[in-house]
Amino acid sequence: MTTAHHHPIVPAEVSQTLGARLHGWAVTVDHKRLGILYVCFGLVFFVIGGIEAAMMRAQLAQAAGKIVDPATFNQLFTMHGTTMVFLVGMPVLLGMANYLIPLMVGARDMAFPRLNAFGLWLFLFGAALLYYSYIGAQGLYGTSAAPDVGWFAYAPLTNKTFSPGNSTDYWILGIMVSGFGSITTAINLLVTILVMRCPGMTLMRLPLMAWMMIVVSVLVIIAIPVLTGAQIMLLLDRSLGMHFFDTQNGGSSVLWQHLFWFFGHPEVYILVLPAFGFFSEIIPVFSRKVIFGYPLMVAATVSIGFISLSVWAHHMFAIGMSPALNSFFAASTLLIAVPTGIKIFNWMGTMVGGRIIFATPMLFATAFLGIFTFGGLTGVMLALVPVTWQLSDSYFVVGHFHYVLFGGTVFGIFSAFFYWFPKATGRMLCERLGTWFFWLLFAGFNLTFFPMHISGILGMPRRIYMYQPDRGLELWNMLSSLGVVLQGVAVALFIWNVIRSLRKGKIAGNDPWDAWTLEWATTSPPPEWNFDQVPTVGSARPLWDIKNPTDPDSNHEGSI
Repeated sequence: MTTAHHHPIVPAEVSQTLGARLHGWAVTVDHKRLGILYVCFGLVFFVIGGIEAAMMRAQLAQAAGKIVDPATFNQLFTMHGTTMVFLVGMPVLLGMANYLIPLMVGARDMAFPRLNAFGLWLFLFGAALLYYSYIGAQGLYGTSAAPDVGWFAYAPLTNKTFSPGNSTDYWILGIMVSGFGSITTAINLLVTILVMRCPGMTLMRLPLMAWMMIVVSVLVIIAIPVLTGAQIMLLLDRSLGMHFFDTQNGGSSVLWQHLFWFFGHPEVYILVLPAFGFFSEIIPVFSRKVIFGYPLMVAATVSIGFISLSVWAHHMFAIGMSPALNSFFAASTLLIAVPTGIKIFNWMGTMVGGRIIFATPMLFATAFLGIFTFGGLTGVMLALVPVTWQLSDSYFVVGHFHYVLFGGTVFGIFSAFFYWFPKATGRMLCERLGTWFFWLLFAGFNLTFFPMHISGILGMPRRIYMYQPDRGLELWNMLSSLGVVLQGVAVALFIWNVIRSLRKGKIAGNDPWDAWTLEWATTSPPPEWNFDQVPTVGSARPLWDIKNPTDPDSNHEGSI
């Protein structure tokens, strides 16, 4: 007994080291560690949200399915949408920006390091509140535990009659708290980019990703407080007898839709513009060409941010707005396709004539161009009021939405992950596993979401937990559900690739991709202080200038 007492299984010095490491991560204000934590937590929720989606697709794989009951399906639908938008897209994209932006602009850290850490833990606390609803939301009513009102929480589904218990309150508070975290991060990114750029880095020498994050940060600061205000109004409706959205007592369910979609459509660009930034850095490097039309890309980015604030009611064409309002929002929705199209053509112009290297990041970037263009074209179709009257609340909209956000945001996340993983860890991900991962995900994605366009045209409504066997929908739903299996295998491969590469991946070196932006000028992984000496730059491609001193187009005023 004495021997066992004095010789624990884990030596004291090892456990202390592990404890010190965990404590270091928990109290860190280093933007790089905070960015990694954002991404890791976001990827955990990506797996959770994917499991929720797989359960829904299992239910819909066959007509009159009996895998889950209607109440559970509504909970899965709500939690999947809320998780993917608020707990995956936002934290992973803001986390990557958190890691990269100070390195890209030559700064030591973010402008407000403690506020940065505060934003991370607010996000995590909000996420914990949302998922705690599975345990704590039954209250005195003994009703379903998780929120079941959809990620959009339309009135009157959210009043106490339709949603007793506390589940909707957890939904409100969870998103509200994580939204505060997003606002603090947006303020931090904006100040860092505008105030802490290294000498020589004018606004027109910024990496395009930094321009994307300027616009994203402004959209977050404008849009999320509107959602927060609407959620406070909803909380007052539910808790103190107010009637903002209570239609049976003089409230307006349309008011909720206006407030929610004023946030909800800029949110689409909050989620997709960072991916645009990733591709704007990755495509030139793997095409071995400078980005085509840099000033036009900046102008298109700012235009998207401005126009995105005036298109929200195209989600509401079917509710009976006036012809004048329908016409305005249809026109603004068509208009936003113009700067988005400019970006597509500029990326293609960068690739044309280049020496393209199809490494895994470039595979995702190339696939994105086709997938996002298809999703954008179906969006232009839905901008037409008569088309939306026909297809509104059908699976066509579900297919369109996922082509834009999965094909845009998630493909962007994985492209960026493979591109910057060597910088963050010092090791390369396995290219062979990466290629398998890409093709499986690409095939599974299209197999899942393309048939939804057809089932939607055939009349399958959104948000139903079953359908009858005589509607001609069985084939398309079975294909969609089989696609989820491929996606699950792909994600399992990705996780294995990350674990394997962290342990014994190829040593990356400081600049494995022969890139041009400042983050590749420091070590992999970077030191806590980022740069031994604050760099001075003379162009938008500072590393290119150093590597190609004989190039007549290089500007040699800068030094690193």
